[in-house]
Amino acid sequence: MDRHELRRLDYSLTDDHEALQAAYKDFFKTHCPIETVWAAEESGFDKSLWERLCAMGATTMALPESVGGDGATLVDLTLVAEEIGRSLAPVPWIDHVCAARLLARLGAVEADVMNGKQLAAFDPRHDYASGVRLIPTGSIADQIVVRDGQDIVRLTFGTRPAKVDNIGRLPMAWVDPAGADGRTVLASGVEALAEYQRALDEWRVLTAAALVGLVEETMTIAAEFAKNRYTLGVPISTLQGISHPLANIAITVQGGRNLCRRAAWFLDNEPDERPELAPSAFVFMAEEASKAATMAVHIQGGLGVSAEAPATAYLVRARGWALAGGDPGASAKYIAEIVAARESN
Repeated sequence: MDRHELRRLDYSLTDDHEALQAAYKDFFKTHCPIETVWAAEESGFDKSLWERLCAMGATTMALPESVGGDGATLVDLTLVAEEIGRSLAPVPWIDHVCAARLLARLGAVEADVMNGKQLAAFDPRHDYASGVRLIPTGSIADQIVVRDGQDIVRLTFGTRPAKVDNIGRLPMAWVDPAGADGRTVLASGVEALAEYQRALDEWRVLTAAALVGLVEETMTIAAEFAKNRYTLGVPISTLQGISHPLANIAITVQGGRNLCRRAAWFLDNEPDERPELAPSAFVFMAEEASKAATMAVHIQGGLGVSAEAPATAYLVRARGWALAGGDPGASAKYIAEIVAARESN
């Protein structure tokens, strides 16, 4: 079996992958404790953390070498996304790099977007509708890329739209393309819309990877609590009602992680071969993250549901991040359409 064929089946990490993930894990552990997450809840964005992240090369790594980036693979990017989810980092890295990669493919990426000095966002909903739409990074973005009929359009605003409160604590805002101060048509037609679809799939994979990291950290929090909480003289972790749900969460983490890496590899290498993998990873983690985070709160009882408990911060984001792209059910329907079309041929 040649190396390319093997990578279609093997999703283990290379030494370089492990070094990359370790570097970002250390970065967020140092610069994004839970106190930083709580402090940024009002705006949904920590500018200082974002600048540190950009200085580390997290935005330029995502872009192809042909435009001056570092040419990271999508599998590389899933490793960074995992660490963002693990730390609940209040930075719009996923939205930004997906928008920047789309702009690069359309030949419209600017230097300030590449290095993160200007924030880019796009509309990640599959259930597309024209007119006003809710954009996850809409309240802080300097430019927003949206679909408008057959056109891919870049919008700019003299005054950014106001943040909308949401359970994911994201810098969401209602964006009206008709009210933009600047409107530039970047591309039109079938090929342009296909590039936008690619950006949607990348967003789904990276969001799913972030939810994997989020779920793994909620499992760690719950497991540490269970090992140190006693009832009738034994740790509650020895009780089946605790240990079995924790084991199920561990299975979710590994299954979701493998699915994300598989989807990322196919998007990079054989994008037309398994188009259902990216939305499948997103739908799976959108459902499982909420259930896993809820169980982690239950394991901690009254402590878990208190506002100052880290488990609560993970729970609201497990539910909210998955809704940033609209109803996950729309992605599930899209999967069914892909599979049905393939089976009918």
